[in-house]
Amino acid sequence: MADLNLKAEYKLFNGKLGFYSHLSSCCNGEMRFSVYQPPQVKSQHVPILYFLSGLTCTEENFMLKAGAQRFAAKYGLMLVAPDTSPRNTGTPGEDEEWDLGTGAGFYVDATQKPWETHYQMYSYVVKELPELIAANFPAETSRQSIFGHSMGGHGALVCALRNPQQYKSVSAFAPIVAPMHSPWGEKILSRYLGEDRESWRAYDASELIRQEKFHSPILIDQGTEDEFLADLVPAIFEQACEQVNQPVSIRYQEGYDHGYYFVSTFIEDHMRHHAIALLG
Repeated sequence: MADLNLKAEYKLFNGKLGFYSHLSSCCNGEMRFSVYQPPQVKSQHVPILYFLSGLTCTEENFMLKAGAQRFAAKYGLMLVAPDTSPRNTGTPGEDEEWDLGTGAGFYVDATQKPWETHYQMYSYVVKELPELIAANFPAETSRQSIFGHSMGGHGALVCALRNPQQYKSVSAFAPIVAPMHSPWGEKILSRYLGEDRESWRAYDASELIRQEKFHSPILIDQGTEDEFLADLVPAIFEQACEQVNQPVSIRYQEGYDHGYYFVSTFIEDHMRHHAIALLG
């Protein structure tokens, strides 16, 4: 595999899960990602489903905890999960705060020092990583979808809404849907993008949906006992979708929190949502 370093590989559900690293031109250093190839790749190219993880996660958390591979094997979908940020870049302050820097790339292209040199996660996800997957795996690149959790749910919605021609479908678990309207989002966007709030709109799903509807229904699951609910503000996104008649299903799941017990409970519904879009 050109340009890729295979770190580990495992067989499961008659497919294989690999962990890889490579030198990223976008992020100016090493990046890591994981790929689950379903058994169908033995005879054909398959659609790709990208998953973006949340704060403090790596390329491993989703593959280890969500239970998605069973359904990827059933439907014949390739799962791709990138790391959540560059690591060990030497950027000042990258390891000082849990929600900024390492493990917290927020899927934006940073414009501010010291972050701009390495923290280009938006371009990495929508451009560099798909090109790498196309060059090295039996992927049907004309059929791609994306979903994510928390910070990654924010990333998935932003990537899909800004690139509707690239993704057939999008969904999210407990996403940060209106970062311009929460203290948490304001902190992160100001540090990565600067104080000009106008530049933040490109990374706020609630602002983006008002500019252009997505071409297919959006699925969001949100736990009612989520400890971060005040910063996720799903009602703002729901209102924005209503304003433009965007089909969206925001399901408030009674008693569920923010973590992977919640994600794994509803992963089958999300896999089916994307399979319908990807397989027709």
